[in-house]
Formats: sequence, structure tokens, C-alpha cells
Amino acid sequence: MFNDRLRAARIYRNYTLQEEADRLDVSLRALQNYESGCREPGLGLLVRIADLLDVPTDFLLGRDEYLASLGVSVEVPREGPPRRASPRVSR
Repeated sequence: MFNDRLRAARIYRNYTLQEEADRLDVSLRALQNYESGCREPGLGLLVRIADLLDVPTDFLLGRDEYLASLGVSVEVPREGPPRRASPRVSR
């Protein structure tokens, strides 16, 4: 869920992967791993990501019920556009 929300928020804010990586001072590969779901950022980086994308950390973590209980709504779609299919390697 985190990876989909991260990608959706980045696309909604019109950042490329490289722009977001540069602004967060992380490698492009690290950000790609976060968006693919292979890895998750530490707490400090999670806060920096939320600040950059102007979303609550709870949104990125999928805590919708908690946000709703506080009366908080987020104007970012929960999912981004469909991902491109990975090229298959034929043998």
C-alpha cells in the first residue's frame, strides 16, 4: 500500500522519480525500490517524503480510518495510473 500511495502522490505533485530523489537527497534506485515495494524508508525519510509531497504520513501508511476520524481528507488519489508491464525476458 505504501508504495502505491507514494507513487500516486509523486505523480499528483508532478515530480519525476529523479526530481523527488534529488529533493529528498536519496538515490534514484532507493526511490524506485520504495515505489516497487521492495523496500520501505526509515521514519526520518518517511517524514521528509510526506513533507515534500504535502500529505500526512498516515496517508502514505494507509491509515484512512484514522484520518477520517480526525476529519482529515487528502486530495491525492490513493492510486496512480496503471504501471507499465515489465518487459519479459525470453529464454
